[in-house]
Amino acid sequence: MAGKRIAVIGTLDTKGAEHAYVADCLREFGHRPLLIDLGTGGPATVTPEITRAEVAATGGLDLAALVATGDRGTCVAAMCEAAPVLLARLAAEGLIDGVISLGGGGGTALGTAAMRALPVGFPKLMVSTMASGHTAPYVGSKDIVMFPSIVDVSGLNRISRPLFRQAAAAIAGMVDAGRAEAPEDRPLIAASMFGNTTRCVELARAVMERAGYEVLVFHATGTGGRTLETLIGDGLMRGVLDITTTEWADELVGGVLTAGPHRLEAAARAGVPAIVVPGCLDMVNFGARDTVPARFAGRTFHLHNPQVTLMRTTPEECAELGRIVAEKVNASTGPVRVLVPTRAISLISAPGQPFHDPEADAALFESLRRHLDPAIPLVEMDAAINDEVFAEACAESLLELLRRD
Repeated sequence: MAGKRIAVIGTLDTKGAEHAYVADCLREFGHRPLLIDLGTGGPATVTPEITRAEVAATGGLDLAALVATGDRGTCVAAMCEAAPVLLARLAAEGLIDGVISLGGGGGTALGTAAMRALPVGFPKLMVSTMASGHTAPYVGSKDIVMFPSIVDVSGLNRISRPLFRQAAAAIAGMVDAGRAEAPEDRPLIAASMFGNTTRCVELARAVMERAGYEVLVFHATGTGGRTLETLIGDGLMRGVLDITTTEWADELVGGVLTAGPHRLEAAARAGVPAIVVPGCLDMVNFGARDTVPARFAGRTFHLHNPQVTLMRTTPEECAELGRIVAEKVNASTGPVRVLVPTRAISLISAPGQPFHDPEADAALFESLRRHLDPAIPLVEMDAAINDEVFAEACAESLLELLRRD
């Protein structure tokens, strides 16, 4: 039986030999490479099966006009728009089963832009000089494997040759593994969780699972929130338990775990039934204590572990967070409810804990009341977020919204 079809994408003008070598390895492993040229400089040094002009045309671009500008950045940016269109079409039509690319800065931007257009679970691997640094802009909310190239992707040598071969073997293995069939077809619920809301989410998940739902839990670390939003937008979620909206504190104040300004928008836009809780809005996340910016000197801190330092939000910040959360929820096109645990919004904001601050909590709750659309139910409970009664209320409230929807 013929092997699977694996797209080998990259700038074949400057890195043609390297991509051709990977293609040869894939053939040796029993698969069929599909060479796709994303270059915009000189002529391709190897013959692609899909040319750069065809890639550009798929995205509605005039490649000749772009190249004529002489601006490499403009050309790369344009191909970053066209390549995802092509890859998504090839995958949707069942013409490719995986994708691999090699590159430096520009090549990584091109390759991963195309990969981000592919669904979660579709094999994707990027061999890159950027793989040992900050990879979030390249990976986004998708499952892209970043494989360090060690040396620059510039020729075949005693370092690059075995690494490229191993990368080819890795994508071949990913494709061979196929996609595991789900053992059951229960409707999916998304839940957001932090260490400081774990008990609440675990208790709520148990209620949802007894009711016949499967709960996917996302760690609210920025990437987790972005992934949650992406999968809701992809139409995979039947409902949302957004118990841990802490990423908005990092976005507002300048912490390291922000999910960006569009957090809390996907469910609202898609009309997916949702429960929203101001979970862990008492904290902003930083790395080790010596990484906290000097401008925050004098604030209240808690060492979560040697790598994570938490900073308590102020009453002024909490008031603004209440406004933001309310306005995001107000945009909901489907059933939504806000639940507030007035005794503690995290494990460490309860009385006697390091982030207990009644003034800051009061500012948050008052802002939610003031800015939330009166037509949207706001349920305040005399409970801490991790109390069983609150967790069960979150789950039962979502079940009620799902029955109505």
